[in-house]
Amino acid sequence: MKSIESFGVIGLGRFGTALAQSLAKAGKEVIVVDCNEDKVREMRQFTEHAFVADHLNKETLEEIGMQNCDTVIVCIGENIDTSILTTLHVVSLGVPHVIAKAISSDQGTVLEKIGADVVYPERDMALRLGKRLLSQNFLDSISLDNEVEIKQIPLPASAAGSSVEEMNLRQRYGLNIIAIKREDATDIAVSPQHRFNVGDIIVVIGKTERIWEFERNLE
Repeated sequence: MKSIESFGVIGLGRFGTALAQSLAKAGKEVIVVDCNEDKVREMRQFTEHAFVADHLNKETLEEIGMQNCDTVIVCIGENIDTSILTTLHVVSLGVPHVIAKAISSDQGTVLEKIGADVVYPERDMALRLGKRLLSQNFLDSISLDNEVEIKQIPLPASAAGSSVEEMNLRQRYGLNIIAIKREDATDIAVSPQHRFNVGDIIVVIGKTERIWEFERNLE
């Protein structure tokens, strides 16, 4: 039987702390390390593998046991030198999957070159917030990549009585309706003859910019 997936989290700022707590609550084995004793002490209610380390050199990380983790996330974005050196040490320990937080594209480029997958938490959060602010009709969306989304859009009352075929989203906007939500029911067998009611919500998939264009043209 496969053992529980194990994670290492280096750096207990807001991002690292939230990540470590989320993994621990999901039942994963988590090793955390930070130079701040108070932050480490707080994490001991979530994992018994919480360590204080003033120096994040390769020997210290090896003593802690980072090389035994399936994935290690280096959450030291602000101190760029420490971020890069620590990531390099983790990679050299042979950890199968190394993820590193970055706060700039230059830092991210270096981290990628030494073998880490890079995340930009602040930038990604800003992008998600921007999408919420730009879409007055926002309910819920899933970004498949930087250009394609699945999104729920409430239809205006003026759409009631019209059909999927008459709305013709595929031809006009390149969007496909993959589901229609009506009250507490969701219909995924969408036919061209389906006629909309007041309060219907459509779930569409397509290019983000075309979704925005469609929303702007809704009455």
